[in-house]
Amino acid sequence: MHYRAEENAELIFSFPDDLKWDELDKQGVRLPMKMKFVDLVIEREEDVLLIEIKDPSCSRSPEKERNSYLKRLSDNSVLTQELTPKVRDSYLFMHLMERDGKPFKYIVLIGLDAFDSEMQKAILFGFKDRLMADIRCETVDPWKRRHIDDCAVLSVESWNETFPDWQIQRLAHSETVAR
Repeated sequence: MHYRAEENAELIFSFPDDLKWDELDKQGVRLPMKMKFVDLVIEREEDVLLIEIKDPSCSRSPEKERNSYLKRLSDNSVLTQELTPKVRDSYLFMHLMERDGKPFKYIVLIGLDAFDSEMQKAILFGFKDRLMADIRCETVDPWKRRHIDDCAVLSVESWNETFPDWQIQRLAHSETVAR
């Protein structure tokens, strides 16, 4: 079974047929007002993965937009304004829907393949720790309840290494337009 984050997305996920997953941030479906959700939820036997997909390497992204996104990654504004609120709202939604019987892990997939390996390392260095710290303490005091057990920030390459049964491929721009 294949999944594409957006209609014109270049990242295609191949999931086995027996994998239990769904789109949380589904377009055209009535969702609670002002809540932001992660893209995917994958329910495994031992945990629930909340997955957010960001792809600054998309071939349609202008260079200026890519550079702006890199700046926002490095100054943590993507983390504090997008990633943390999405996982909080997603967890709250799952909790209210009584789908919180297993530990939650947050996986952020960032398509960095348009950048050289040194740039990728620089972007990813310490990102997981900063993200986890922000998730656990968004206010003056840390949250009393630990809602997210762990997180990971992965590139397409590290995703494919971490989840060999759930490979991602990048379509060429011409394939994306043709679909």
